[in-house]
Amino acid sequence: MRQAPSFAVEASKLLPKVLHIAREAGDAIMAVYAAMTSPDVSHKADGSPLTQADLAAHDVIARGLPVLAPDIPVVSEEDSASHAHRQPTGRFWLVDPLDGTKEFLARNGEFTVNIALVQDGVAVLGVVVAPALGLAYWGGAGHGAFRETAGRIEPIRVTSPTERTGHPLRVLASKSHMNAETRAFLDQLGPHELIQLGSSLKFCRIAEGLADLYPRLGPTCEWDTAAGQAVLEAAGGQVLRLDQHRPLRYGKADPINPPFLAAAAA
Repeated sequence: MRQAPSFAVEASKLLPKVLHIAREAGDAIMAVYAAMTSPDVSHKADGSPLTQADLAAHDVIARGLPVLAPDIPVVSEEDSASHAHRQPTGRFWLVDPLDGTKEFLARNGEFTVNIALVQDGVAVLGVVVAPALGLAYWGGAGHGAFRETAGRIEPIRVTSPTERTGHPLRVLASKSHMNAETRAFLDQLGPHELIQLGSSLKFCRIAEGLADLYPRLGPTCEWDTAAGQAVLEAAGGQVLRLDQHRPLRYGKADPINPPFLAAAAA
């Protein structure tokens, strides 16, 4: 269910300041990135990598968002104690300080800072910054979606099916997490153009009209997807659970997302 217009207006007023915080987090990541020769990498309980850049970005965001909105708790991937605030009702920030740590370590630039505002399970506002690529995306319910590159800001919108008539689907898949289930899904699609890309940039590519579909049949966590979903939905797209054909929602008992499809159209 979409939020009331009054909340959409309230949330949209936060966007410039949230974008500033995300950019500062991106700067902290790039400071580590520029100095990195042999990265200092540890591993979390699930085996995923953790770098000083993850922690530096987390510190920037964890300090900045409470100043911006003291009454809204911050849930960050890098702060397990904060996960108690991840609830199906109410508001919370949902943050992945460095989405695409494997891409960061591969030095391909395809990593992002993700900040989303969740209201009653819905990602109503999202900011995605790709600091190594000089890109920023943002959007929210009732606000529209936007992209900034090289200081130029422009509205973005998904490509409609009629614009793609006669052309193969442009399908996105993870660069680091391709699995057998996804390959089987792709085999059923028929002719398509496969684009492999890291992090939440996949949502943004659909939002800006450069791709049509992103099937994700492998595991993701809520902080991986919320900001990208908010941007994509603000650009006219959608993110649907494969098991229910309903929008992906947040504050679930388990932070692991079910398989989903992000798409430009139904």
